[in-house]
Amino acid sequence: MLRKCLANIPGARGLRLKVLTASLRKAAQQQGLSALGEKLAAIVPDISDQYTHTPIDSPFVLQKVRNQHAFQISLVDEVIGEFDSPVIVDIGDSCGTHLQYINALYPDKNVKSLSVNLEQAAIDRVQAKGLDAICSRAEELEDYNIKTDVFLCFETLEHMMDPCHFLKDLSDKTEAKYLLITVPYVAGTRAGLRYVRGTKPGQAYAENTHIFEFCPEDLKLLARHSGWDVHSERIYRQYPRWSWLRITRGHWKKFDFEGFYGLILKRDHTWSDRYVDW
Repeated sequence: MLRKCLANIPGARGLRLKVLTASLRKAAQQQGLSALGEKLAAIVPDISDQYTHTPIDSPFVLQKVRNQHAFQISLVDEVIGEFDSPVIVDIGDSCGTHLQYINALYPDKNVKSLSVNLEQAAIDRVQAKGLDAICSRAEELEDYNIKTDVFLCFETLEHMMDPCHFLKDLSDKTEAKYLLITVPYVAGTRAGLRYVRGTKPGQAYAENTHIFEFCPEDLKLLARHSGWDVHSERIYRQYPRWSWLRITRGHWKKFDFEGFYGLILKRDHTWSDRYVDW
């Protein structure tokens, strides 16, 4: 719809990006994320090193990532009050930004943290900020005997080959109270693999390749099957629900994601113990 509306206008691409950026700003405002986003931007003004293979090179991309971060940290805010000195492990952390946010937002919590990523370049970025990090596949964390209170898994599960065993191992082999997950918000579960489909050129890396994209109902089933239960859930949409900018919804669904889905999980073996062939 948005592309059709702008198709015959000179400079349409630039105008489209301005409209989408306005959509993101209005979406954050309506969903209560604007103030937190401003706090996070003050804590870490430069997030240009956020990814290895995805540049943050425009106001549009910057606003998109800032909104995601605010949504993710809002989930942390929901649980961190329960701990005096929490150990937080960020699985798939690409540069330590979320842990910088958490340390600054909760200085009285004496947070201990660890970042995990399979790319050495990401580990180097995290360690350059004075944070602890290990280079490991998320599925191999059991080798490190990590003790934690809260696992963060933001925009990571969709990149994994075997999400079931990953979730099961975190439930069985750690004592974490919470696992916080965000994934792209999609209407139906599907395989991503855009590089195989021919819609994503260039080399494919774990960071820029989605294997499975789970809709909310299927992700909750998967979590329960794998030793977790839902403490709370939330959806962030990249467009406002009450504004003419809602016109951007079709664009987000077709060319990106309508939004992102967040889960706060607690360990619960009710269902995973019934499955006998792990």
